[in-house]
Amino acid sequence: MGCPIDWDKGLTHLFLDEVHRYSNWSQEIKMIYDSIQDLKIVYTSSSMLEIEKSKVDLSRRQSVYHLCGLSFREFLEYEGVLTLPPFPLDEILEKHVAIAMDITAKIKPLPLFAEYQHHGYYPFYKDSSIDFLLHLLRVVQNVIEIDLPAVCDISYVTVEKTKQLLMYIAQNPPFEPKLSTLFKAIEMSRDNGLKLINLLEKADLLMLFSTKKLNYKQLVIPEKILLQNANIMRALSEKNSSGSAREAFFLNQLRQAHQMRMPPSGDFFVDEKYTFEVGGPNKTFDQIANLPDSFLAIDDIEIGYGHRIPLWMFGLLY
Repeated sequence: MGCPIDWDKGLTHLFLDEVHRYSNWSQEIKMIYDSIQDLKIVYTSSSMLEIEKSKVDLSRRQSVYHLCGLSFREFLEYEGVLTLPPFPLDEILEKHVAIAMDITAKIKPLPLFAEYQHHGYYPFYKDSSIDFLLHLLRVVQNVIEIDLPAVCDISYVTVEKTKQLLMYIAQNPPFEPKLSTLFKAIEMSRDNGLKLINLLEKADLLMLFSTKKLNYKQLVIPEKILLQNANIMRALSEKNSSGSAREAFFLNQLRQAHQMRMPPSGDFFVDEKYTFEVGGPNKTFDQIANLPDSFLAIDDIEIGYGHRIPLWMFGLLY
């Protein structure tokens, strides 16, 4: 794009990276697609880019795929430790003891899970020439300083406010916001602050959580805000809350294929059916004891029993 291409050389595939930084990307992709028969076009863009709002309707011409970070299962395979199939949530809930016993006979999952929570979500941790957390911090900065302005046409002042907002959330985990306090701290109006929070979720830097079913066509007014994963938590702040890291992991892994919202009691309500409380080894059922289909997701245990399931096992979903 922006360079001449000789289409008569037997070209079958065209790969375009970060197209959102090119102002007329959608028009040019449409033109190429409609003009050159049998050409396969693959393009990447910022995760916050909403294709349905592009200037040219590409919906009938494209298949959109959202690439998640590595699951714990994928991390194990990427490390060459163990290859496992994905386990559906219902299978984990019903057969977690047998599954955990089979896995723990082959590996010790807890130290590997600790590694994953520190650096395993993004595959570039394998590059030994970089300081992973420092590099991840630079990636976050690039999303705010380069990707966000390219997509949203925001000012330098707004970019700086966005950094302040993200750092404020990172240093106060888990963030259950009084939005007025948050926006006062960064000297921003409520409307602009809500827009930025929602943009940061679309950029895969935040996860917004509410008691209501989320409608992504509207601005979400969150009741809890979590950083997108524990790796980002460690890159942005030394105030590492184990509780926030556990909740971030659980929400991050399940939201890929399941509906998630906050329940009246407990931490997570999944698919309008299951209630989960997430915690450490001493966590009890006190808060959710009388609820049907309720479970504990417990950190720092290898094998559970009954409705008490090891937290690491929820990283086997995809």
